[in-house]
Amino acid sequence: MSEAQKKFYLTTPIYYVNARPHIGHAYTTIAADVIARRHRLLGDDTFFLTGTDEHGQKIERSAAAAGIPPQQFADQVSAQFESLWKRMGITNDDYIRTTEPRHKKGVQKLWKLLCDREKIYLSTYTGQYSVGEEMFIDGPPGTIGPDGKPTETVTEENYFFKLSEYQRPLIDLIESGELDIQPEVRKNEVLSFLRGNVANQPVILSEAKNPRISSEAPLSSTESTKPGAPGLDSQTWDGSPQNSPQTAIAHSAKGTPYVPGALKDLSISRSSFKWGIPVPSDPNTEKDHVIYVWLDALANYMTAIGYGSDDPADQEKFKKYWPADLHLVGKEIIRFHCVYWPAFLLALNPATAGKKPEEVPFEVHREWAKEWLPKAITAHGWLLFEESKMSKSRGNIVRTETILDAFGSLLTTPTEASRRVKGTASAVPQSAAEVPSSSEEPTQPTKAEQDLFASDVVRYFLLREIPFGQDGSFSFDALVQRYNSDLANGYGNLVSRTFSMIEKYCDGKIPEVVHLRPSVTDEIKSGLSQFNHLMLGNELNKAIEGVQYCISIVDIDLTASAPWKQGPGVSDEFQKLYRADVLYPAAEAIRVITALLYPILPYATSKVWAQLGLGDIEEAARTGQLKDLKWGGLKPGTKLGPLSPIFPRAPKELIQTMTDMEQNNAAKPAEPAGLPHVNLEIDNPAHNHTEFREAPISSESATPSLNPIAESTHPAAAPRTSALEEHNPGATVGGSHAVTTERNTPSHTEAAASGLFANAAAASSIPDTPQIAIDDFVKIDLRVARIIVAERIPKADKLLRLEVDLGYEKRQILSGIAQWYTPEELIGRNIVVIANLAPRKMRGLESHGMLLAASHGEDGKPVLATFGEEIALGSRLK
Repeated sequence: MSEAQKKFYLTTPIYYVNARPHIGHAYTTIAADVIARRHRLLGDDTFFLTGTDEHGQKIERSAAAAGIPPQQFADQVSAQFESLWKRMGITNDDYIRTTEPRHKKGVQKLWKLLCDREKIYLSTYTGQYSVGEEMFIDGPPGTIGPDGKPTETVTEENYFFKLSEYQRPLIDLIESGELDIQPEVRKNEVLSFLRGNVANQPVILSEAKNPRISSEAPLSSTESTKPGAPGLDSQTWDGSPQNSPQTAIAHSAKGTPYVPGALKDLSISRSSFKWGIPVPSDPNTEKDHVIYVWLDALANYMTAIGYGSDDPADQEKFKKYWPADLHLVGKEIIRFHCVYWPAFLLALNPATAGKKPEEVPFEVHREWAKEWLPKAITAHGWLLFEESKMSKSRGNIVRTETILDAFGSLLTTPTEASRRVKGTASAVPQSAAEVPSSSEEPTQPTKAEQDLFASDVVRYFLLREIPFGQDGSFSFDALVQRYNSDLANGYGNLVSRTFSMIEKYCDGKIPEVVHLRPSVTDEIKSGLSQFNHLMLGNELNKAIEGVQYCISIVDIDLTASAPWKQGPGVSDEFQKLYRADVLYPAAEAIRVITALLYPILPYATSKVWAQLGLGDIEEAARTGQLKDLKWGGLKPGTKLGPLSPIFPRAPKELIQTMTDMEQNNAAKPAEPAGLPHVNLEIDNPAHNHTEFREAPISSESATPSLNPIAESTHPAAAPRTSALEEHNPGATVGGSHAVTTERNTPSHTEAAASGLFANAAAASSIPDTPQIAIDDFVKIDLRVARIIVAERIPKADKLLRLEVDLGYEKRQILSGIAQWYTPEELIGRNIVVIANLAPRKMRGLESHGMLLAASHGEDGKPVLATFGEEIALGSRLK
């Protein structure tokens, strides 16, 4: 690696082998692959790691139920993950398995170092254990765990890690940005967890907000009666006590309050089962311990690049790539990666060995963190299927293989008819199928090519549809719609139209431009700059949106210029020059767009690059040709390659095909031989576990994994109606506003107005609106949209013409809000649109949809419905 070349080491979570992979696993891996490809083309020495986590009691029991050894069980499931990534063209540099000897050796070295640093001690522990989630749960015997099954009462000897010592250092590192957690909402969740329940603690003021706590600080009423008890307050343990945590308020280096002692020590071994990495021998115990699955699993990020190896080459590799530049994880496992993992790494610092927390200055932790802690941890959201989190128990799992098989069938040998330009000499191809014939006959695509083509479809949809870091919805309908609108009708059609005209009018060679067209060149240059900035921040969906905007600009210019039309009196020579002025910038724009899309659509862009006459795009990426893109890089005279469709249009029937495939798969699960049909939440594998709940999280926006009881579906959650104010508790009558069942019937002369007029007659604030059935409501399709164009309509004082982006398509809507809103303040605003309202014409313009707004004040001023947080365009309101 040259001095100028930077290293970039990124990882996915390693996936738990409790069940086969689904599209949620693919989402994380695809995002990592895109980022890895991007860094490689920028010239960074990139190392991309993924793999599987294969230890734990859950695997041991599942293997026993299947009648096979745990290793065989793990081998079969891990093979499915590795096979799928190869099928999808994932470019990981290594695939780590926690059952490999290299990993076991590294984990045991890590254990010994933590012991040498005096960060591990032996004790006995009793608590409620969830086998399905490999975690202890707060509660009495019989408590229902996060997997919906009763916990087991476990009493066993464990080793504990002194996690409590790292509360203040972790808070300071995260607040200072030394440990970068993204997005901001996940960072706040972690900080909330580390700080504890500040609101319920007494405050002890000290000079300069000193974090040290008075020895007379009172204990919280929720504190364990056994001093220094590790883990959860309600669980008991025996052994030498630690220093009792003082539950008063202290302050971080930045001045934010936290509760010392809110972070408890962590059990890091198990002695009640055998399937795991053995704890190195210890004369203090006669029991055989295995290392806790999370200490075992997290260490893969180091063992995969040589940690623990005696081989000098492996040691040099570790020195070269560590620390990780980016851990990509699911939002439900942020505690393990943002609390436990950094604490384990901080504990390796020899400068802290045998010392108490107050004896170690923060600068010691900071300097160690620069060399040992991951540079960034980014948590993505959940992938929802029909608005519900994918899980095996819900039966809404979507296998990536279904999409590969279905969309792969679209890639077939083009027929002669579909490859020939249609129409007369003045016609121009308008669809991706209409490409000119070539002297070279295209060959039948292989199954591998079909898989890579379909993988591009999955990659594009997931990254375009879901803002990275947020939850996103998946459906077969949306997949087909997005494919057709953006790829078949968008990028693919632009490529087909442009290359067909160059083939027809320019002898298949890139023409030489005479006059520049700023309308195209300026937009592409601006889009290029924005794309680079967005990719740097891993804002993948916004980067793709920008590229799609550039595609639409070029397509609009091509249509408006109509180079296929030759007007009366226009000479052939002038028409030739005019066509060159139109087609060169279109072709050059395609070159730039294709280079930008390469990490996202590696297979499709390789085809476009070859058709553009530029050869192998993989070679171009390796040699730096895609790095510093400049306008004008496409040389006139370049001969186009053989042309063929890039993105054949997907028929609507494909939706039903994929649905049927998934239903058939659900009815007959295709597990490996001997592999049980494990009925667990498939999106909670190791690296998708629900977290160990040491303390409550107060943040209302907290991920359920950090505060599972806050989720309304949790067994311990309060009823959904508990947050609603009761006007007269215990006396309200269901289905009405009455507060009593007693009723006095007045005479007919005293009878109050009834029906629609009752509330008005009583001067009630309850609206006099007729009731509708639920069947009526579900007919209304309310969708999230963004206003991308807003302008006044001449001679229409009240109307504005809006163009809105619904995610899956763009529409024009006319709205009578001109006297309350200016066009400038509307652009970029997210709104709610009635999407299934029949189109109608107003002032000669079609309006397709209606904005949702409240009417305010006597003049009926409309107030547009909007959102206080980011939400994917096209999301349906229910």
